[in-house]
This record gives sequence, C-alpha cells and structure tokens, in this order.
Amino acid sequence: MESGMPLSGGQRALIRESWQRVSSSPVQHGLVLFTRLFDLDPDLLPLFQYNCKQFASPQECLSAPEFLDHIRKVMLVIDAAVSHLENLSCLEEYLCNLGKKHQAVGVKVESFSTVGESLLYMLEKCLGAAFSPEVQEAWSKLYNAVVKAMQRGWETLPEGD
Repeated sequence: MESGMPLSGGQRALIRESWQRVSSSPVQHGLVLFTRLFDLDPDLLPLFQYNCKQFASPQECLSAPEFLDHIRKVMLVIDAAVSHLENLSCLEEYLCNLGKKHQAVGVKVESFSTVGESLLYMLEKCLGAAFSPEVQEAWSKLYNAVVKAMQRGWETLPEGD
C-alpha cells in the first residue's frame, strides 16, 4: 500500500503512543467517533440497519448491540493499521475488500472524509493536550493511506455491479 508520503519513524511512534491511550476503551472512544460522525452528517444514519430495522435517531443507533459490534470492528481495523505501521501493504487486500463491502451497503467514497474528521475529533477528545499538530498530521497520513486502499475496492468492482 503506497501512501503519498510514508510515515516517518517519529510519526509511527506518535501514532502508537496515542493509540495506546485510546485502545484501552475502544467502544467508549468509538462512540465518541460515531456520535461526531452523525452530528456532522445525519444522512449517514440510514446506512446502519440491522434486520431491516431503521433507526429513528442517532441515539437509538448508538445504543443498539449490533451497532456496538460495528464500533468494535471499526476500532479493530484501526488497531490493525496501527499494529502494521511498518508494513501497511500487508493489509491491502483486507482493506480493498472492506471498501467493496462499504460500497455494497451504499457508503459513498466522499463519506470517508467525514469519518476521518470524526476520527481526529475522537483522538483530540481522548488525548487532550497530547493531541499536537504533529499527532494530527501523523494520524491524517495513516487514515489517508487506509482510505486509499479501501477506495481501490470501489475501483475493482466490475461495471454494472
């Protein structure tokens, strides 16, 4: 997986250090991320349906056991990216397939910028003063590399699918 600008050793260290603080409470911090996501783009709420049930509000969605499972999965994907900072390319196929799955349920590529904004918001809330411009830049680079890999899942779908 090539990212326009590879992460420096210092950036990888900042990501690992900051993630250590977040990963101790993945669901709690994931709820911050998704609460922010729904605040920024309430139109994303209908994408989250379980057993054909439409959620009436973000609060209803955020408290559903199925959605909490989704939060755990999202946090595991971030954890995998952090765990493989030295070799993100080993996640390429997995992330590409994840992109295909997101496209299949109606997620638009453009929504990933809002997710990225929500991720940075969550990190800022969790890390407080430790969320420096350098930490923000490192996470932005990592997130952009992950999204580029997921977008390749969109690009590999045959026409008409």
